[in-house]
Amino acid sequence: MAEALYYKYWGKARRDNEDGAACHLLPYHCLDVAAVGFYLLTPESERCKQLAQQLKVDPQWLRDFFVFCLCLHDVGKFSRAFQGLQKDLSKDLVKPNLRMIYNKRHDTLGFWLWVKKLTKKLPDDFPEPCIKPMEPWLEIVTGHHGQPPLKTIGHLADYFMSEYSDAAWQFVQSAMGLLLNDFDFQPLQDKALKKRLKRVSWQLAGIAVLADWLGSNLDYFTYHNQAISLREYWLQKALPSAQKAIHNLPESPKIQAFSGIQNLFDFIKQPTPLQQYATEIKLSPLPQLFVLEDVTGAGKTEAALVLAQRLMAQGLAKGLYIALPTMATANAMYRRLARVYRKFYQPETWPSLILAHGARDLSESFRQSTLLPDQSLPDTDYLNRKGEEQQELSATAYCNAWLADSRKKALLADVGVGTLDQALLAVLPARHQSLRLLGLNGKILLVDEVHAYDSYMQKLLDALLEAHAGQGGCAILLSATLPWKMRSELVIAFHRGLDSEAPELNCKEYPLVTQSPAPNSTEKSLDTREQVKRTVQVESLASEAAVLEKIQQSIQSGQSVCWIRNTVNAARKSYQDCLDYGMDANRTNLFHSRFAMIDRQHIEDRILNWFGKDSTEHDRKGRVLIATQVVEQSLDLDFDVLITDLAPIDLVIQRAGRLRRHVRDEMGNRIQHKNVIDQRGPAVLYLYTPEPKEDVAADWLQIDHAGTQAIYPHVGQLWLTARKLLENSAFSMPEDARELIEFVYSGEQDYPEVLEEASWNAEGEQASKKSLADMNALKLDKGYTYASGDWDEETRISTRLSEQETVPVALLVKANGKLLPYAGQSDYTWALSTVKIPESEWKKARQIIPDELKEEIEMLKTEHKALRWLEVFPLIEKTTHFYNVCLGFVGEVPTDVGNV
Repeated sequence: MAEALYYKYWGKARRDNEDGAACHLLPYHCLDVAAVGFYLLTPESERCKQLAQQLKVDPQWLRDFFVFCLCLHDVGKFSRAFQGLQKDLSKDLVKPNLRMIYNKRHDTLGFWLWVKKLTKKLPDDFPEPCIKPMEPWLEIVTGHHGQPPLKTIGHLADYFMSEYSDAAWQFVQSAMGLLLNDFDFQPLQDKALKKRLKRVSWQLAGIAVLADWLGSNLDYFTYHNQAISLREYWLQKALPSAQKAIHNLPESPKIQAFSGIQNLFDFIKQPTPLQQYATEIKLSPLPQLFVLEDVTGAGKTEAALVLAQRLMAQGLAKGLYIALPTMATANAMYRRLARVYRKFYQPETWPSLILAHGARDLSESFRQSTLLPDQSLPDTDYLNRKGEEQQELSATAYCNAWLADSRKKALLADVGVGTLDQALLAVLPARHQSLRLLGLNGKILLVDEVHAYDSYMQKLLDALLEAHAGQGGCAILLSATLPWKMRSELVIAFHRGLDSEAPELNCKEYPLVTQSPAPNSTEKSLDTREQVKRTVQVESLASEAAVLEKIQQSIQSGQSVCWIRNTVNAARKSYQDCLDYGMDANRTNLFHSRFAMIDRQHIEDRILNWFGKDSTEHDRKGRVLIATQVVEQSLDLDFDVLITDLAPIDLVIQRAGRLRRHVRDEMGNRIQHKNVIDQRGPAVLYLYTPEPKEDVAADWLQIDHAGTQAIYPHVGQLWLTARKLLENSAFSMPEDARELIEFVYSGEQDYPEVLEEASWNAEGEQASKKSLADMNALKLDKGYTYASGDWDEETRISTRLSEQETVPVALLVKANGKLLPYAGQSDYTWALSTVKIPESEWKKARQIIPDELKEEIEMLKTEHKALRWLEVFPLIEKTTHFYNVCLGFVGEVPTDVGNV
């Protein structure tokens, strides 16, 4: 046995500075990964039983066959081209062949080797009808590096020496004898199994990735370069090591039975109608979708979390992922959830909570929540030494280091909070998407602010709902303002994943809950709590001069004011206009997306102090904020006077939620007594808009609002928004919400004919975005195969189209003759020094960088890994005017249109 050729191939090699055996033999690494799969798919586990049920096979059969397939995941490493990557590991290994170039990865080489050669050498007693059906299984396991293998590579002889068939085949034959003894191949001959496998293949691919990661962990699988029989290695080394690795994974915590809303949220004394619904509605025993529509302040988040715990307690999920539109909203939700998520689980358990987005390490809450010295297990002594307060913080945010170190792994945590982007990557041809999809399996997908996404992201969300339903997941969607058509499309997508007919939706009431499939009624209208019912008067302001005058009058009356502008450049100009108008610079502020992260964090903190729910008369009095859409969703703010540029109706309603949001006295101090109304007088929303006359010109919006039309190009919908709001002079929530939304979005209302061309162009652009999303999204029905998407290594498919138009730029300053980060010396200093700017502005800015600094910048990028994927801009005497702590990134020549 020791003379078998496969003992002459290495599978893992040490770095020069590591101790121990120089390499790990290839057959042993293959067995390590198979052993991990052996324990990941124990037939008694919920994961194995669910997959077997979807495939309609016996769980034991699934475990046996998939473990064998995992054992072949690295057969591509029998390539002499791969073996040449490490030289002089041992005189007993095969020698490198210098003419063979390793320009195709071993995953593709392994699949192609199986298809073209190894299947030709199967023993005579191997059932021939099973050979072809095995291909998709091998495609799954050889695609363990995060994407399916290529279907063709050219000539195998360019990568394999003549002995490859003997070495690789000897290994396959030995693996079959070890793992498939007396195996029943009959189920493979069922043509229906191949069809069912396509849907399940995505989860199996995630298991293959996870098994390879764990099977490569040197903490459990030490290198072994001495030949012993495969059976001996399997029984004495691979299985015991895999058992330890699996044992040290976080245990799935036991779910706590639902025992009332007050047990989750002790501050809720009287549930809102929506929250009461969440505690009482009969749940379906099947995967189900909820769409919760209610006004801002109706307690949608708490209602959704109640539903989530009830679904988990019923056995429909074991965890939760909350997806939000921005990093700021994700940070805020993380803070809220950290106080409650452990109540979903039984006491003395350690569920993991992860913040998952691109800049999560900049969140103070997340950094503080992962400060355990050894995050592999809770350190009780450390907690006790630090005192009771530290103990509670650490216990609440407990998570394992292997989960915390990667956003890809973050979705595997019991409870995750992040941007929707992290979840959408599960349905895009992005590396390791299968691991993301596996991470969402068994979790409730809770998506907040569903209306906040453009047509591109909405289409991707449809694909995500289909995929999630297809793997047996539940979903809860939240929105304050959701058009009927969008709600219908979301329900249809979910049912497409269930492979069932979607119900017809026809209820136009508001607030509204949609449950599908539902034991009883799919749609149910609700009341909302009295405190959030209100009427908002609407007045128009026709010019910027009129806006400035209104702001001046308001601050002279001691009120706080916010003007929401649609572009950065417009906001910057209006901020300067306010100062030129004579307003106090110390009480006039600007907020938009084009500040360096460190400045943006400081601005957010100040704004919350001045205008947040706990702000006082002293904080608020006579203070002005000029902002862009960044204040729409991210922050809980309350202004006495709110002025907004014209925007689509749903966004105007969303912005109006920042007007007199909390009950206050006439001086602006918070009142928290029951049954008390706001004492600041009638709430008035001021709409900065041109008059929506019937006889407007084609450039109706372009004349003074070019930036608005660039951001919201459907001028017909904007005209309808202005017409409806000003025609009624007021709207009441929740009574008028549905009528307002459908008036603008139903397509049944006419707008002036001269606006049709621009509006049709906008509709065409939206259709184009949907088509692009359709093209970019994985074709899940094709299964885990290269033809399911554009898996080009060089292509990064974005979750947001706008991301393709901005560039992350790290700002530098010159001090003591050196270029240093703008944020100073601190943790994550380069990330805190970064600002996102439009690509067009960056192209202008980089031309101003002096030639003598370019070499120094390149050296800096070489020294600091964090800078390798960033552009860099020095703020020196020649360029210092490009960035201002009060204005943000200004650029050399401001353009007419900016992002938000």
